[in-house]
Amino acid sequence: MGERLEVLSSRHFPGLLAELGVSLAFTTYQAGKLFLLGSGEHGRLSLFERTFARCMGLCVDGDSLWLATLYQLWRLDNALPAGQTHDGYDRLYVPRVAHTTGDLDVHDLAIDRAGRPVFVNTLFSCLATLAPRASFAPLWRPPFISRLAAEDRCHLNGLALQDGSPAFVTAVGRSDVADGWRDHRRGGGVVLDVRTDAVVAEGLSMPHSPRLHAGALWLLEAGTGFLGKLDAAGKFEPVCFCPGYARGLCFAGPYAIVGLSKPRGSRTFAGLELETNLAARNAEPRCGLLVVDTRTGEVAHWLRLDGVVEELYDVAVLPAVRRPMALGLMTEEIHRTITIADPAPLRP
Repeated sequence: MGERLEVLSSRHFPGLLAELGVSLAFTTYQAGKLFLLGSGEHGRLSLFERTFARCMGLCVDGDSLWLATLYQLWRLDNALPAGQTHDGYDRLYVPRVAHTTGDLDVHDLAIDRAGRPVFVNTLFSCLATLAPRASFAPLWRPPFISRLAAEDRCHLNGLALQDGSPAFVTAVGRSDVADGWRDHRRGGGVVLDVRTDAVVAEGLSMPHSPRLHAGALWLLEAGTGFLGKLDAAGKFEPVCFCPGYARGLCFAGPYAIVGLSKPRGSRTFAGLELETNLAARNAEPRCGLLVVDTRTGEVAHWLRLDGVVEELYDVAVLPAVRRPMALGLMTEEIHRTITIADPAPLRP
C-alpha cells in the first residue's frame, strides 16, 4: 500500500488463530482492499492485502472466496493442492471469475445450498442472484417495497442463511421512497424473515450482519455499537459494546469476530446513540477487529488498523487455513500462475 498503515494486535491474537486453526479475510471499501490475516513466523500475524475497487460483501465456499466489488462479483479459487505451500503460504487465492453486475451497492453475500451466490442488492432493495445475460435476477424483496427501483429505499444490507437458504435480512428502515431509510437511523431498523415476510425484530438502530450461531440469531446494532442476539420474543439482547461502527460478523468456535469502523463525518453517522455510548466510556472510535467470547461477553482479543484504512465492511473465517495469500490483477505473478484440471471428455 502506498500510504501508511499501522497494524497492532493484542499479544495473544496470533496464538488464538493458530489454536483455532483458522485465518480471517476482511474487506474495506473505503481503501478498496481485501485483507487476509493468518499465522506467520515466530508467533506473529501474517497480513496480506490485494486491491479490489470498493470491496464489501465476502463469503467462503469450500476452497473459494467470493467478493462483492464496485461493479463485479469475483470468485477467487485456491490454486494450491492439499498439503502444498507457496512461499510459506498454504492458500493461494487466484481471481478466476468475475461477473459484471454494474454498481448495485452489493452488501452481504452468501452461497446457498445449490452453490448459487445470493446477495443483498442494496440499490434495488432486494435479494438477488446472478443472471447469465443480465445484471441480476431478483429473488425477494421486503413486503413494504412496492417495486424494484434503483433508489436504496430501505438500506437492505444484511443476510443470514439457515440450512443453506436465505432466512433473515436486516434493513435500516421500512421506507418505500428513495433514500428514505436515512430518516429512520436511530430506531427504525428491522430484521425480517425472508421465508414468511414477517418482521421478527424492530426498533433497532442501523442493524447489520445477521448471522445464525449456536441456535441464536446474532447481529450488530451499528447505531448503538452493540453486538447482540435476538431472544425468543425478537428483542435485541446486547452482549458486548464495540468501540466503533460495527459491521461484519463471523464466528470461530465460541468467539465472535466483529469488524469496526471509524464513523465518517457525514449525516449518515451523526446523531446516533453510538456517539453517546463512546463518550460515556471515554473511548474514541477505532477501525479493526474485536474477538468477543460469546460465553462471557468479554473482549478476548483485538486488532487495530490506523492510517489509510478507517472503515471495514465484512469479515469471514477461513477454516483450516494457516497463512493465506492472493494474487493481484496487476501483478506479473498472475501471468505465470497456471494450473491444469483433470482431463475432460472430448465429447459431452
